[in-house]
Amino acid sequence: MKKLFLLSVIALFATVTFAQKEKTVQVGGAAMYPSKNIVENAVNSKEHTTLVAAVQAAGLVETLQGAGPFTVFAPVNKAFDMLPAGTVDELLKPESKDALTGVLTYHVVAGKYNASDLKKLIKDGKGMAELSTVAGGKLKM
Repeated sequence: MKKLFLLSVIALFATVTFAQKEKTVQVGGAAMYPSKNIVENAVNSKEHTTLVAAVQAAGLVETLQGAGPFTVFAPVNKAFDMLPAGTVDELLKPESKDALTGVLTYHVVAGKYNASDLKKLIKDGKGMAELSTVAGGKLKM
């Protein structure tokens, strides 16, 4: 029993130490860990609670936890608050799942892009860049 306890403490310490050594970025006031997927990181952000609820309602959790890589241009709660009254409530209804999926997947592109990558794309495009979304649309920057 003592060995099991000691191994548990060592495993916990190793996990905490690993997490502390990871290079994180702050998004929505929460640390985003490279070892976690998009959904695992988003649930820790107080600024993305509406997005997390929407991803769950659309049934996209499994997709975003998949192999990817994906880049999500993740709207914060304030962005959802700017929509006309009742829009979010309507989109979260089961009968609006297709529309919600379309809205959310418009914010997702295949590939891994960070701020430097996006700046380079915009610079190379002489002030404009365009990425294809997984919904089949074009995201212009």
